[in-house]
Amino acid sequence: MFGFGILTGLIVLPLVGAAFILVQSGKYEASVQNIRWAALFTTLATFLLSLYAWSQFDPANPGFQLVEEKTWMGGGLIYKLGVDGISMPFVLLTTFLMPFCIAASWRSIEHRVKEYMVAFLVLETLMIGVFAALDMILFYVFFEGGLIPMFLIIGVWGGKRRIYACFKFFLYTLLGSLLMLLAMMAMWSVTGTTDITKLLATAFPSSMQKWLWLAFFASFAVKMPMWPVHTWLPDAHVEAPTAGSVILAGILLKMGGYGFLRFSLPMFPEASHYFAPLVWTLSVIAIVYTSLVAMVQEDMKKLIAYSSVAHMGFVTMGLFAMNAQGVQGAVFQMVSHGLVSGALFLCVGVVYDRLHTREISAYGGLVRTMPKYAVAFMIFTMANVGLPGTSGFVGEFLTLLGAFGANSWVALFATSGVILSAAYALYLYRRVVFGALEKPALAGMKDLSGREVALLAPLAALTIWYGVQPGAILSACAASVDLLIKNYEAALAVTKTAALALH
Repeated sequence: MFGFGILTGLIVLPLVGAAFILVQSGKYEASVQNIRWAALFTTLATFLLSLYAWSQFDPANPGFQLVEEKTWMGGGLIYKLGVDGISMPFVLLTTFLMPFCIAASWRSIEHRVKEYMVAFLVLETLMIGVFAALDMILFYVFFEGGLIPMFLIIGVWGGKRRIYACFKFFLYTLLGSLLMLLAMMAMWSVTGTTDITKLLATAFPSSMQKWLWLAFFASFAVKMPMWPVHTWLPDAHVEAPTAGSVILAGILLKMGGYGFLRFSLPMFPEASHYFAPLVWTLSVIAIVYTSLVAMVQEDMKKLIAYSSVAHMGFVTMGLFAMNAQGVQGAVFQMVSHGLVSGALFLCVGVVYDRLHTREISAYGGLVRTMPKYAVAFMIFTMANVGLPGTSGFVGEFLTLLGAFGANSWVALFATSGVILSAAYALYLYRRVVFGALEKPALAGMKDLSGREVALLAPLAALTIWYGVQPGAILSACAASVDLLIKNYEAALAVTKTAALALH
């Protein structure tokens, strides 16, 4: 890659595919098919390159690997990439889900196909860049740049209220990130560097840490999203096309959790310890409140969207427990949720393509006409509930275990979310799949096609595999998580020692 490494290849390759698609005419059916195949091959090639990057990655090494660094303008601008055990799983998750998004859009997107595929490929570049960036400004450019293609995906190919939903999504996330930009400028003025590896080794003053933490929190809390700044998510999910919902729930929400792991916890340990009760409170409210809201939804997509907010509550709870079980559980939960929620939105897309409605009341008895669909939907519903033997159980159990070690009351209240998730998820499944086949429109619905089986089968296999063998993810992040916790505890110990000496 002209002196660059694997990570630059992962970032550039989707752009090469997008450039190739741009020169296609897109006016004739043959050229539209070529565009679809070009987008699919590009995402598959990017996934294969990410597997090669994983083969070069050493999970036992807690530091950054595959590092690339270039400087311009006398060192004023830094291009620095690298991955560790925390970021590598998210790079793999991003490249893995993108081919599913392209394949899911094969027939459902019929107008402006060229622009649609370009938007997704550009979005893939920006998402990989977020997880690979080791320069603060570079991270911000990738983090905010992802708003633009997602804004277009919702606004151009979304539902009836797409304009309202895309502007709400854009304004919420942009306003939160402006505070983060101000915090980054303050950090640069103090340290004189935007290199994340150097900032991680910097001990910011206690008073400054709290303000910086709050500024970053404003951005990451909206991105996840945390209660009460979650209201943009259900609207965005309902109006987005199926693939847009998959990538929104599967990857974009995880950027907030990753931001906490990369910035808030390691750079502002004293502030993170100080504000942990606030995060726990918001997390428990999110788990309980949004689960109750999910139970009364009549739109399948909106129900799953509120479910996502509840599951992200487990993530933030585990992260700020700041012990090995909590943080590893949070990372595992984010990866698992990316697979399970993406699959659930694909399942909704399957029946929507046939009946063109997402109202739960419009369905019932699908097990009689779509038995393969019923099995696939059941697997992902059980994972969403957190049934043992699925990946959803491992993430929720570890985050609850970590929370119990930090604060038993937090774990007690959060556990009610497990019960509530069973209530709304099984309620959805029963109304859609079981019952009498009374509605005439459902009698002729065809079961999963070969393309749809190819989409859902790998996700179902991974959901079960990671539920039985979670070590594949946990071992990848274990060394980096241990280093994060060790540095966090060391920073708190220094603060306590200084306070005692001052006293």
